Amino acid sequence: MSDFDEQDAFEGASLSARAMAARPAPYLEGLNPAQRAAVEALDGPVLMLAGAGTGKTRALTARIAHLLATGRARADEVLAVTFTNKAAREMKERVGTLMGRSIEGMPWLGTFHAICVKLLRRHAELAGLKSGFTILDRDDQIRLMKQVISAAGVDEKRWPARALAALIDGWKNRAWTPEAVPAAEAGAFDGKGPALYAAYQQRLRDLNAVDFGDLLLHVVGILQAHPDVLEQYRRRFKYILVDEYQDTNVAQYLWLRLLAGGHHNICCVGDDDQSIYGWRGAEVGNILKFEKDFPGAHVVRLEQNYRSTPHILAAAGAVIAGNEGRLGKALWTDAQDGEKVRLIGHWDGEEEARWIGEEIEAMQRGTRGMRPFSLDEMAILVRASHQMRAFEDRFLTIGLPYRVIGGPRFYERMEIRDAMAYFRLVVSPSDDLAFERIVNTPKRGLGDKAQQKIQVSARTHGVPLLEGARRLLAEGGLSGKGAKELSKLVDGLDRWGRMAGAGDVAHEELAGIILDESGYTGMWQADKTPEAPGRLENLKELVKALEGFENLSGFLEHVSLIMDNESGEGEPKVSIMTLHAAKGLEFPAVFLPGWEDGLFPSQRSMDETGLKGLEEERRLAYVGITRAEEVCTISFAGNRRVFGQWQSQMPSRFVDELPPEHVDVLTPPGLYGGGGAPEEDAGSGLHDRAARADVYNSPGWRRLQERGGRRPMAQAREAHAPVIDAAASSAHTVGERVFHQKFGYGAVTGIEGDKLEIAFEKAGTKKVVARFVTGADDVPF
Repeated sequence: MSDFDEQDAFEGASLSARAMAARPAPYLEGLNPAQRAAVEALDGPVLMLAGAGTGKTRALTARIAHLLATGRARADEVLAVTFTNKAAREMKERVGTLMGRSIEGMPWLGTFHAICVKLLRRHAELAGLKSGFTILDRDDQIRLMKQVISAAGVDEKRWPARALAALIDGWKNRAWTPEAVPAAEAGAFDGKGPALYAAYQQRLRDLNAVDFGDLLLHVVGILQAHPDVLEQYRRRFKYILVDEYQDTNVAQYLWLRLLAGGHHNICCVGDDDQSIYGWRGAEVGNILKFEKDFPGAHVVRLEQNYRSTPHILAAAGAVIAGNEGRLGKALWTDAQDGEKVRLIGHWDGEEEARWIGEEIEAMQRGTRGMRPFSLDEMAILVRASHQMRAFEDRFLTIGLPYRVIGGPRFYERMEIRDAMAYFRLVVSPSDDLAFERIVNTPKRGLGDKAQQKIQVSARTHGVPLLEGARRLLAEGGLSGKGAKELSKLVDGLDRWGRMAGAGDVAHEELAGIILDESGYTGMWQADKTPEAPGRLENLKELVKALEGFENLSGFLEHVSLIMDNESGEGEPKVSIMTLHAAKGLEFPAVFLPGWEDGLFPSQRSMDETGLKGLEEERRLAYVGITRAEEVCTISFAGNRRVFGQWQSQMPSRFVDELPPEHVDVLTPPGLYGGGGAPEEDAGSGLHDRAARADVYNSPGWRRLQERGGRRPMAQAREAHAPVIDAAASSAHTVGERVFHQKFGYGAVTGIEGDKLEIAFEKAGTKKVVARFVTGADDVPF
């Protein structure tokens, strides 16, 4: 702002305000032109469209400092909203540093929920509550929902409380009260969803309690129903600032619009290209329609990046350009070019993990033509948590320290611990800790009293708990459902133990049988919560992990070593995390494995939300690339185990969206030997060249060469052939009775090439490959 503009802006202002505005402003020093424009545009709505690594936090805190220093507002007249307590603390500290003094008296700087708690306690009676209301945690919320479901006569096995919690939380995120749930959504919970929601809300009021969703829902309701309260806060909050605006849900959006509806002095900071939380209610449309919601809004684009190299920014920009629903910006930097984005294809997922492990060690030694990198400077970002298992196993093998950020390590996840307890008990029936963990998981009607009886029986006879349960049943010490279910479990453990000892069934197949027949897989299949699909994927990955071992015992021993990998506290470690957990972080070197269609972009995301899901997946790719400061490596595999079967994988559609001039396709030394690329390489895309290079360099190809095998590209084409041969003719006919070793007897209901659809008597309808099926008359027993 020029001297003339500054004077003009304060024409008619008080002497004190004009004097304050004329003081030196050290907090403006070092800001680039765009940042400074965002800081000084104080009047009316402002959208600070801040790309990754463009210093948006600095600009936001400088704006708060500018408001306070110029006397535009007192500290208690500024509403500054963040998404995390950590971000709120950091913002307050930064403002204090910029102002050269500790900033106290900013009661309205905090998270959405923290600020709404203050507002709701002041006006609790308007929501039918008392000011001393209790905020329920997740466990209390689930317990209350179980009571509501039971009172309504709903079968909780079919409609679990966690599923109802997820459903109601989603409705609250969209600011729907029970009576406002639209008809299209009312079919949930067998048509009882809205009624259960209403009953749950009434129970909360009876208890003078709220859940986290209520904090915003009640405040929005109060502001909408009481204009005098709304006007009071519009006068109080002279300026509103919002961080991470692209992550707001509908309820948060409505709350902000209501408060800013008077003066319109609202500044929202965000990046539409980093909106990746649609699955938890975030609406990217909130930031996309900012100019429509606030006509005359001043949009400032922060595009100068202070994090990444030009090659990395160019790659990220080219990928995100494929999205239609975006406001658009072009990140740039005055940093040196640095390394190009590196792309490599692998023969399979295990080889991908091996290569990344070796590459991390080479980069640590500084033998890649780059500076040496500390392990703390390197991160592996995966699309799905089940991908972590291959890296954890590989790093244990080579002794590479690692940490998992944003969640437990693979073998520490609840569902993996449960499954492992079943395996431990099959191998060692005297493992009482494993028995205690799974005896009532899934629910078998064995409450505390029944489990105490098992304990007493075991102590009385001086035997392990499993044997104590067997004797308790033989003596008639249990009755009803609990006795029946416990008997099934004991018989199952005996049968699985015999199968493990005989060795007639592959141990990975036995693991699947154990999880299916115990009801554990079915428990998660029936679970309607958002976490359930991920848990099922982790269980499938666990079964897959057994393939590299001779038996269950060897695998269990291996896992015990993995669980002991936390030694060396404080030493440098490679970080492993999901792409979602990586948002807001940055690392000098980043590995992005698993760029394959179906895995990334996620098939489930695309199936559930179509183009909207694909665009969010592309934003996730943009976030992943922009986490890298110096080196970004993208990889994919030609083959992966999916649902227990090897399948050829197609490289992610995002791979060919990368700009070739900013990408190095990694090839083995001397592959093209100075004689030019093979003729079949002409015009090939990035992923074709990367996959081809890796086929030549793979252990599989080297072994094939030693045996006098075929040319590598023939092998590559074979690897990418479909698993199911649609042209194959089947020896089976529709209606034929057949037998499958895992699923038992069933009848063929459909045939597609060598793939059969079979209605099994006990396992339901499944699709299986014909070679795993035998005619019922041919079963040798």
